[in-house]
This record gives sequence, structure tokens and C-alpha cells, in this order.
Amino acid sequence: MMQRLFQTVGTQASQRLVAASAIAQRRCLHLHEVDSMDLLRSFDVSVGKGDRAFSSDEAVQVAKQMSTDKVVIKAQVLAGGRGKGHFDNGFQGGVHVVKGEDEIRSAADNMIGHRLITKQTDEHGRPCNMVQIAECMDIDKEFYFALLMDRSMGGPCIVGSSQGGMDIEAVAEATPDAIIKVPVDIKEGLSTDKAIQVAKDMGFADDIAPKAAQEMINLYTLFLEKDCTLVEINPLVQTKGGDVMCLDAKVNFDDNAGFRQKDVFEKRDVSQENAADVEAAKYDLNYIDLDGTIGCLVNGAGLAMATMDIIQLYGGRPANFLDVGGGATAEQVTAAFKLITSDPSVSAILVNIFGGIMRCDVIAEGIIEAASELHLNVPIVVRLQGTRKAEAKALIAESGLDIIAADDLDDAAQKACKSAHIVESAREAGLAVSIKCLKQKHLQDEEAMMTPRFT
Repeated sequence: MMQRLFQTVGTQASQRLVAASAIAQRRCLHLHEVDSMDLLRSFDVSVGKGDRAFSSDEAVQVAKQMSTDKVVIKAQVLAGGRGKGHFDNGFQGGVHVVKGEDEIRSAADNMIGHRLITKQTDEHGRPCNMVQIAECMDIDKEFYFALLMDRSMGGPCIVGSSQGGMDIEAVAEATPDAIIKVPVDIKEGLSTDKAIQVAKDMGFADDIAPKAAQEMINLYTLFLEKDCTLVEINPLVQTKGGDVMCLDAKVNFDDNAGFRQKDVFEKRDVSQENAADVEAAKYDLNYIDLDGTIGCLVNGAGLAMATMDIIQLYGGRPANFLDVGGGATAEQVTAAFKLITSDPSVSAILVNIFGGIMRCDVIAEGIIEAASELHLNVPIVVRLQGTRKAEAKALIAESGLDIIAADDLDDAAQKACKSAHIVESAREAGLAVSIKCLKQKHLQDEEAMMTPRFT
């Protein structure tokens, strides 16, 4: 969205994390545009005709139901910038105005079953499993309208602009005066008078403003009743006939409202989500993928960020942020190891546990289970402090696993960085590394270190 969160932290590692966690902490369900438009209709919001299609044949049939010769075909992926994106087959653009059966079929065939890459996706893009077919509108003016929860204002906020149909962040940067921001008192709600004034401030003419205001009121009702975190209409248009219509909708929902918005959450499309994020959510793990080579398994967000910072301090790069929380089970720890090792760039793993509520022996059981099940062949550096530390170290020592021991974070970070460097160097040379620790003495030996066996 247009709001960005900035925070000063010690290193680039935690700066990247803050940017990612700002998104993760605002967890929300995203709906496809076609599903959002259906939801708008149910709240008497004026939208054009349109429906979904899962094949080119269906696209042609839906287009026949439109009252216009031309229709708009839109790739349904959960990412912005679709119009300027490109597909993995070379087809340009995820939004096209088409006319006639041949053009509809061609566009649908080039979209459905392919991956769309936009400025908001990674280089692999996201799968397009369906398209939306919508009627063309005779547009006179385009506006931007959004409702969102604003923490600084303590409640809902309206964001509007006369410059609709554009990237609102670009508008905010180039012409900030073109954007209005109006808080809404959640106790009073959005009154007709206030909505009309907002419409006029956005640039609607006096005779059209009441129509725009009614659309805003209906959208506000949707925003509250469906526990939304964002309702974004871009563009909100005035047709040449003087009507006000919503041509595109982005609606997000608070994940915590899933229990009372079951009909909405049934529309979740996990194919659009990062597979690691989906897996992490199954086990209540707080996981954020990064671009380094040292996997991190830590309890507590603050300790996790400190761990990432000290890894960077000693020349390493964290591969992830992973907080197992204060009450993790052995099953969750095993799942955490699976997430970390699913990243092929990981060349070492640092486990940093300070056991207060979290028991160190539970972490140890998870490490043993994961190592046995996954046949881990990357160095594992373990620093365990706190509740049942001695029992945890005994469990790992008895397991016979080759673990690199550390009793303080500084030592652990140095060993993780050195170990990762060895593995990375071997990989660059086309060598495999077998892990074996020297001077292993029941894990208490702080001098325990690995020796690589090249094969």
C-alpha cells in the first residue's frame, strides 16, 4: 500500500527484516479481483458486469453475456502491476482490451496456465489459474479511493485522489497534494455529509458527488462488516453517462477474523502464496525468507534480530528469520528445520535458544528428530542457554550427532560464519562436504569444531 514503515536498526540484515516484518505483522487475506468484485456487489456497490473463466472456452462464453463488443480480460494473480507485467511464455501484459472470439481465445490461452511476472513478484512470478472477463466502460474521469486501518490515526482512514487508474505510490511521490487523507471516527461512522465532502475534495462535480458518496458509504459498510484491513478501488470512475462505478477492487482482510468470516476465507488461494510461508503457518512459525546462506532457528523476535545482526557483523548473511516462539514442540522444531533446509542456498544452521518459557530439551528433541529424518549434511551450530540446558546437551551428546557447540552468541555466530564459508567454498569448487566434529566431548567442549571431508 502507499504507507511505508521505516525503522533504524543496526545492520542491513535487520533493516531487510524490518521491511519484511512490517508486512508479515499486518497479516491479511488477499482476494482475487473477481472475488472482490462479487463481494462489492453483495453490498450494493456499483460494479460492471463480469465473471471468472478457467479456460478460453469459458472466457468466450462469459464475453457473450456482456453488452459491449469489447471486453477487458484480466489475469487473476495476487500481485500489483499486472498491466505492465509479462508471462513466462513471453506474452506481454496481464490486462488486455479484446474484441471478438479469436482475440479473447488468444489472450486467455496465453494467460491461463502460465506465470505472470510483475514488479511485485519475484523472477518466477505467480500462476494464473483463471482470468476475469469484464465489460468495457465509457469512462469520463478516473479517481482513486481507499479505506484502510491507520494506526497513527487510531482507526479507519479514507485515502482519495483525482488521479485514479495510476500507481498511487507514484502519485504520492510526484504530486503529494493530489492525495487527500481523511480519518473516520469509528463511533460516528461515515455520514452522508462527510462522504459528499470527500467526493468533492477528490474532484467530483457537485451534481455527481452524492452518487460517489453513496458508493463510499456502501464500501465503508463492507469495510466494517467484513473485518477488512484494506478496500482499494482504482479506478473509481465517472462514466460519460454520469454514473459512478468501481472498475477494479483490492480487498484485504484481518487474519484474526477468520472465525467469523468463514465465507470469505474459503476463497483463499494458497497457490498465490509463498510455499514456505504456507508451511510455516501450519505450525505457527514466524518465518521470513531472506537472501543469505546461514539458516537461523531462534526463539523470540528480539533475539532473532540480534542473531541476524551478529551474523552480518562476522561477515555472514542470514538466510531467514525464524522465531519458534515460547512454547514450541519437537514437531514444530522439526518443521522449522524442514523450512530452513528447503532453501538450497543454506550452507549452515545456527540454533540460538534462550530458554525461559521455552525448554532447551524440547529444542534438542526437535534437532535430533530433524537430523534423523532429513539426513542433514550442513553444519549445525547450537547455542542453548536457560531452562533444562544440561538435559538438552545430554540428549544431543547421546544422539551421536555432529553438532558444533557454543555457549554464547558471539562464539556461535563466528562458528556459523566460518562453517558456512567452508561449505560455500566447497560447493563453488564442485565438492560435497561431510560433517565431522573434532574434540567432541558431550557437546560441552566449546572448542568443538567441524572438519570437512571432501568427496
